[in-house]
Amino acid sequence: MSDLEIRPLREDEQRPAQTLFMRSLHRPPVSDAQWEWLGDSFEPGRTWGAFAGDVLAGTALSWGSRLRVPGGQERGVALVTRVGVRADHRRRGALTALMRAQLADVAARGEVFAALRATEPVIYGRFGYGVGVLAQRAVVVRDKAVFHPGLPVAGEVRLVGTEGVVDLLSALYDRVARDRVGSVARPRALWNTSIGWSTGTDTHQQVAVHTGPDGDDGFAVFSTARSGDKTVATVTDLKGATPEAVNALWRFLVSIDLLDEVDVLSRPLDEQVRAMFTDPRAVREVTQSNDLSLRLVDVPAALAARSWAGEAVLRVADPFLPENSGTYRVSPSGMSTVEEVADVELGVDVLAQLYLGAVRPSALADVGRLRLSGVDAAARVDAAFAVDRPAWAGTFF
Repeated sequence: MSDLEIRPLREDEQRPAQTLFMRSLHRPPVSDAQWEWLGDSFEPGRTWGAFAGDVLAGTALSWGSRLRVPGGQERGVALVTRVGVRADHRRRGALTALMRAQLADVAARGEVFAALRATEPVIYGRFGYGVGVLAQRAVVVRDKAVFHPGLPVAGEVRLVGTEGVVDLLSALYDRVARDRVGSVARPRALWNTSIGWSTGTDTHQQVAVHTGPDGDDGFAVFSTARSGDKTVATVTDLKGATPEAVNALWRFLVSIDLLDEVDVLSRPLDEQVRAMFTDPRAVREVTQSNDLSLRLVDVPAALAARSWAGEAVLRVADPFLPENSGTYRVSPSGMSTVEEVADVELGVDVLAQLYLGAVRPSALADVGRLRLSGVDAAARVDAAFAVDRPAWAGTFF
């Protein structure tokens, strides 16, 4: 749609943008009470609007953050959220125009990545996003849950009130949960919008904090509600500095009286949830979920930022940001731009799936998502992208 105007929103346009986003999710607009705190969650110049004349047809917001990559380095990442288009303006180019403007802005800010949690990931592949981090969701049946006697547990767990809880959790998260590849720094605006008692909804969130020998070293954020004929605790955040802290929080959550199930929405793929219990069937369900969709905004900078376990030559195609297209050699000694035969040819959305180690390149070659130059190339590329443990973000935004 050629007559769209794409620009950053003024402060007085932020609430209409929030209303548009809520309606795109089939939810009511925010109340005046909700807006008192939600109005502070917009970073200046980072909320974009698509206007058709005087009508706000679409919007997209981002927060500035940092992403930890293989090798332990961190680089700037835009956390993209509150993306929505009016139902009567769909398929007119508003989303594409918003994504193009937003990614250009991210690049101008020097942020190497953009990341989002997509309700419909298929929408964002054409903009260069790929599912870069996977997680698991576990549902535990409380009356069957007996923890294995050898489970290492130490310390104490306490419930905390609302006073000062954002400051407490923000400091605790930075201390205990930022060493994992795939983790992101949480801006203040994210904390303010993720604590349920601030939303004015009927979801009652609680916070449990674990204290170990050196002080507070873990936390869980959860809510309880009836779901059909069951009472379920839904855990949106569970972080700990040690296995003992994490296990103690698990034990606390499962021990809460009058619950039927505990539904933990995001845990790392390498956590052996079933093995915690004497009867593995206490875990009714374990499902894999998309934890983070990633976009390499600056491909050379992204390739230079992470460590590499081997050497390979990559030919990357990025039709949405064509300045990223090129051939790159990666190795334990770094990254360079080259002109030579590539071991692998792939789109930037596929590179996003490989970048943090979510999947082996040869596995994507098997289903036609990338092209390898031969059998030897498969081994080289797999070795180059190998990581020691699965990435995990575990942050909802």
